[in-house]
Amino acid sequence: MIITTTPTVEGRPIRNYLGIVTGEVIVGANIFKDLFAGIRDIVGGRAGAYESTLRSARQQAFRELEDEADRLGADAVIAIDIDYEVVGQGGSMLMVSVSGTAVKL
Repeated sequence: MIITTTPTVEGRPIRNYLGIVTGEVIVGANIFKDLFAGIRDIVGGRAGAYESTLRSARQQAFRELEDEADRLGADAVIAIDIDYEVVGQGGSMLMVSVSGTAVKL
C-alpha cells in the first residue's frame, strides 16, 4: 500500500475516495525513562529512551491507519498528517495521531 503526505500519487489517477482513515496511539511516560532522560538533559546528549518510545508509537499509529485503509479496500492513503500531543495530568502521556484519505487508484 502506498502511504504518502502528498495529495496525489504521481502517475496514478485516483478512481475513488474511500474516506478518512486514522491511527492513534497513546503511551505513558515511564518513571525510569524520565529519570534517565533528566540525567541526560543535564549532561547533554539525546534521550534515546524517549526517541525509541516515540518511534514505536508512530509505527503503531501507521499500522492502525494502514489496517483501516486495507479494510476499506484502499490502494493508497494520501495527504497523511502526523500529530504529536502531550496529554494527561501533568503531561504524563504522549499521543501520536496519523490521518489521511484512503483511495482506490
